[in-house]
Amino acid sequence: MEKYITTPLTEEKVADLEAGDYVYISGTVYTARDAAHKRLYEAMLAGKEIPLELKDNIIYYLGPSPAREGQVIGSAGPTTSSRMDKYTPLLLEHGLKGMIGKGKRSEEVIDSMHENHAVYFAAIGGAGALLSKCIKKAEVIAYEDLGTEAIRKLEVENLPVIVVIDENKKNMY
Repeated sequence: MEKYITTPLTEEKVADLEAGDYVYISGTVYTARDAAHKRLYEAMLAGKEIPLELKDNIIYYLGPSPAREGQVIGSAGPTTSSRMDKYTPLLLEHGLKGMIGKGKRSEEVIDSMHENHAVYFAAIGGAGALLSKCIKKAEVIAYEDLGTEAIRKLEVENLPVIVVIDENKKNMY
């Protein structure tokens, strides 16, 4: 089924999504990859404040290439999600509702998604140049020293993804 959603990604919206749904996301989405996840995780374990609100938000596992002149962002294809699996359950416990990436997730992450009412979307790997056209604004909000892996706040319009694991553990993989 084809669905259009606007962030924030609430529990009610998550409950309406099923594995296999084609979804077009509009609104705010954050980016974070391996190094940023490690910093978020360590800060959370230490009881420190983190630089983004996780509740009802989506993290896109993305490290974009540099923008060319006149572009908002460079190529914006997903990275392999399993590299974030160690950190994901803690982020889900703190309200993260959606993740965008590619590839399989661990049983621990799938169980945590079920417990915390979250969903995992896949974006098409190799289509980064096309996906970048859905990004209308991009701003580094944290960990600028990480370069391409810095956390960015994106404003997206009709970003095409597929629900590959829903909150009920239905898994397209």
